[in-house]
Amino acid sequence: MIPTEPIGSIPRPQALIEAMAELAAGRITQGEINKLYDSALRDTISRLEATGSPVISDGEQTKPSFATYPIHGLGNLASDGMAIPFADGHQRQLPRLTSGPFRYKTFADQYLQEAQKHAHVPVKQAVISASALSLLYPQGGIEGYSREAFIADLLSQAESDIRRCLARGAYNVQIDFTEGRLAIKLDPSKAVLKSFVELNNQVLSRFTPEERTKIGVHTCPGGDKDSTHSADIDYSDLLPDLFALNVGRFYLQLASEKDRVKALKLIRQLAKPHQKIFVGVTDPINPKVETPEGVRDRVLEAAEYIPSAQLGTTDDCGFSPFADDTSTARETAFEKIRARVAGTRMASEKLGL
Repeated sequence: MIPTEPIGSIPRPQALIEAMAELAAGRITQGEINKLYDSALRDTISRLEATGSPVISDGEQTKPSFATYPIHGLGNLASDGMAIPFADGHQRQLPRLTSGPFRYKTFADQYLQEAQKHAHVPVKQAVISASALSLLYPQGGIEGYSREAFIADLLSQAESDIRRCLARGAYNVQIDFTEGRLAIKLDPSKAVLKSFVELNNQVLSRFTPEERTKIGVHTCPGGDKDSTHSADIDYSDLLPDLFALNVGRFYLQLASEKDRVKALKLIRQLAKPHQKIFVGVTDPINPKVETPEGVRDRVLEAAEYIPSAQLGTTDDCGFSPFADDTSTARETAFEKIRARVAGTRMASEKLGL
């Protein structure tokens, strides 16, 4: 069968969302919420496996967000970092680093280890890109801690995050690079985008070619509270630089793309023979649940441009990348994943695989 994988996050149970807010406010203890974490994790893994998905994630049930998990709880952060505006008017704000050295407080293999205790199929692990975390460093600098010193620390920490997941037995490691398209919106010259790609490639250069076959990158125009931050940027402006990343797997938003054929033609030109291309066939921010037949047709469309040996399917992005995002119902996410798995199987059979 054509391989199919999730991107990462699943909407959390309402009781867990409320408890996470209570924990942040200091009204309950870590011990009190741990039982809810465990319950949500077990339920998520059980339901993901019930969809027939051959590879699962932990649903990011215990992450504060896909982007901030390594730094959550650090003492050298201020709350007034870079703001990321979304099309509907809401925004997410990154923290700002106030002093060095820069160190992760939490590595992603912690989440992987917990998921593996309950999973009966392979588990993939998402990590945040070094380029996203580079935005923590203020433009005005930090006295006694140069940007060069920060980047050296950042590269080391990002490498460790990936390496620890591979050592823990992750099926593969997916680098979340949702800031790629946003970088073009912020800087149409693409200088920022190219610097992001270069920075991530510095991390990737620390791995062997064999290790990089198990490392992938995910891109989308953001997906939070049923809105995006950069869907208005032409995909063709991103893809050539994206494919300069030295990874073996690409997870590409495509279901919600206005001109999928245009994107597929460009992907065909850019992809190298050894790379796997996972195309998005479900749209997490669209409340309508895709049918297996609709997914099948999207896969067959992609197969006209991408060799079946290189083709895979995925969701456009995570269903709830931030812990407080309730725009997509938990059951809707599982229904969409079930359609993705079934539709991918139908397409595989149609293609004679």
